[in-house]
Amino acid sequence: MHNQRHGLGETSPNHEDIEVKSFSLTFDNRQVFNDFNLTLFADKWNILLGRSGVGKSSLLKAIAGLLSVESFKGDIKQANGNDLNGKISWMTQDDLLLPWLSILDNVLISNRLRSVRKSKVLIPKEKAISLLDQLGLGESLHLKPSALSGGMRQRTALARTLLENRPIVLLDEPFSALDAITRGEMQELTYKYLNNKTVIMITHDPLEALRLAHHIFVLNGPTVHKASSLTPVSSPIRDLNNSEIICHYEELITELSNSKGLNE
Repeated sequence: MHNQRHGLGETSPNHEDIEVKSFSLTFDNRQVFNDFNLTLFADKWNILLGRSGVGKSSLLKAIAGLLSVESFKGDIKQANGNDLNGKISWMTQDDLLLPWLSILDNVLISNRLRSVRKSKVLIPKEKAISLLDQLGLGESLHLKPSALSGGMRQRTALARTLLENRPIVLLDEPFSALDAITRGEMQELTYKYLNNKTVIMITHDPLEALRLAHHIFVLNGPTVHKASSLTPVSSPIRDLNNSEIICHYEELITELSNSKGLNE
C-alpha cells in the first residue's frame, strides 16, 4: 500500500487539505494514537478503515472539534493553517433525532438555531422535502422517530447532514443500518449530493470503501502510529466486479487481518 494523490487541482480557502499533525490520544489508559500524521484530501472522499476499537471514531471526533484540547496532543487544521470551525457537518453513528419532532422538523432543526442567531441563510423547506423524497421518506414527513425503522432513522440523519451544505462532511458508518439494495442507492445519492465536498467517512466494510473512496486509509492498531493508504486508479462510484477492486479487496483484508483493535 502506498501514498499518492491523483487529479487534485487548486483549492479555495474552504477547500484545503486537512492536516493531522503529531496527534496523540490516550483513552481508558490505552494509548490509541501516538505521534500520528495524516493528510486528508480536499474535495475527495477519504475513507477510514480499521478494526473495531482502533480509534476511527475518536479521530473523527477530534476533527469535528468534539474532544477537549486537554484530552489529546497535536494539531488538526487546514493545510493553509486555518482551523475547521464552522466548516464541518457531522453524521454520528447514533441518529440523535429529537423524539418529539417529525422527520421534516428534525432535518430542519438547524434553522431554529439560525433564527436565534438571526442568520438570514435558512435551509428552504422545499429543498428538505425534495431530498427526503429522494431518500424514500417523502410519504413519512409527519412521522416521529418512534414510528421509524432503523434504516429510516439513519436516512433522516443523513438528510440533516447533507442539507447543512458545509465544505467538510464527516460520516460515521452512514449506511450501516440499511439493507443491501437501499444501501447501494443511498451511497449513489450521497456521493452525488456531496460532489466537490471534502468527505471523511468511517466504514468497517472494505467493499464499501472501494466503491466510494478516492483515498482509503487503514488505521493499524493497537496503537496507531501511521495509516497505510490506497488510492484506486479508477474513479468512484466503482463496479465491485472490476478486477482492480477484487485485487484491492484482498489487499485490504490482509492489511486489516494484520492489525489489532478493541471494541469501540
